[in-house]
Amino acid sequence: MSHSQICLSSICVLLLFGCFLQEANCEFSKKLLASSYPTIYVHPLGVLGEGNFTSIQAAIDRVPSNNKDWIRIYVHAGTYREKIEIPVDKPYIYIQGEGKWKTRVVSGAHGSVVGTATLTSLADNIVIKSMTFVNSHNYPPAENKSPIAVALAANIMGDKSAFYRCGFLGMQDTLWDNKGRHYFKLCSIQGAADFIFGAGQSIYERCSISVVTRPLRGWPGYITAQGRSQSNDTNGFVFKDCNIFGTGKTYLGRPWRDYSRVIFYNTTMSDIVIPEGWHPWNSKGKEHQLTFAEHECRGPGANKTGRVKWEHNLSGGMLKKFLDLKYIDSEGWIDSQPFNMLKY
Repeated sequence: MSHSQICLSSICVLLLFGCFLQEANCEFSKKLLASSYPTIYVHPLGVLGEGNFTSIQAAIDRVPSNNKDWIRIYVHAGTYREKIEIPVDKPYIYIQGEGKWKTRVVSGAHGSVVGTATLTSLADNIVIKSMTFVNSHNYPPAENKSPIAVALAANIMGDKSAFYRCGFLGMQDTLWDNKGRHYFKLCSIQGAADFIFGAGQSIYERCSISVVTRPLRGWPGYITAQGRSQSNDTNGFVFKDCNIFGTGKTYLGRPWRDYSRVIFYNTTMSDIVIPEGWHPWNSKGKEHQLTFAEHECRGPGANKTGRVKWEHNLSGGMLKKFLDLKYIDSEGWIDSQPFNMLKY
């Protein structure tokens, strides 16, 4: 072997070793970070397994009111048939499942946006990772014959809340992104009608948005129904690097309130997206007040030839404002623990 070949081999070994060290350090950091919190365990088999509790709600109830230090609730794999609520006086909770499709919380309450959610999160400073919330009233759509009704998988009302590798599965009004600043990363959200709705100030990054309109019997779906109600309200939904796919046909959104704001950026859209893109709904005649925009999207559904004339074209500076994490994080809460785990 020549001298140059030896040097090249050495460089490759060093690079590989460096990558290994970086990955190991990252894994070590995650374990160290997780182990630094008091932890409550939940296991579906209870005393026969490794858990302190068989119910997630029981674990949440154990968290002291008005706590000021992070507490981790580790939820083992399994299906938990319960509705869970994080009360407003229990902030700083980090709930960690064993995998998006391994740890599932299922409930079938329906009929109203109030009180039907499988997950209701009222407190500030909440992180939930690697678990799925299902409203089973109309889910799964291929097997479920129940009449279509409002049936929430989640209602998020607290400020400074983040969801990483989580699933939200339902049909109508799946995810009520109600109010507060929220960050969804690598999440999977499924539904048909207004299934991401509310007045949250939120960024959805690298999320999968699955549309299943078969139960609507030929009617189109609506991905978003954003609820910004005044011109000076700061809220709105921003979708970055997401993927839209599914069956049937769907609008990107319709306004729940007269100043609705939804932005799709660098998102892949399949041909399920209706050419018009957006529907004015009850804001007909007030379309100039709406901020519906798409920038640098791709796929057959991203063809803007047939889009409504009132869709916005944001300036570079305005678009950058919404794409920056500072839109939801001006004071840096995402850099604090355990939110910084979302970087791994």
